[in-house]
Amino acid sequence: MKTLTNLLTSLIIAFWIGAIAIVASQNLTRISLKFLNLESIRLAVGQILAFSFGVGIVLGAIVPLFWQRSRSRKKSRP
Repeated sequence: MKTLTNLLTSLIIAFWIGAIAIVASQNLTRISLKFLNLESIRLAVGQILAFSFGVGIVLGAIVPLFWQRSRSRKKSRP
């Protein structure tokens, strides 16, 4: 139950960070991220940082859910 609460809290925080990033696009310096031959769309630096932070918060709340399930399955097996 605690992990579900953490997940919900993280989703709310990620939503607000995303909303703030959209509103706070006053910095018009646009960048695009490149990895191998892939290139992202051009976004403001603040938007990229805020969205990355939000994704990190959500993943940080989801990963413990999977770890708990895998540990409980290992313990239940004889």
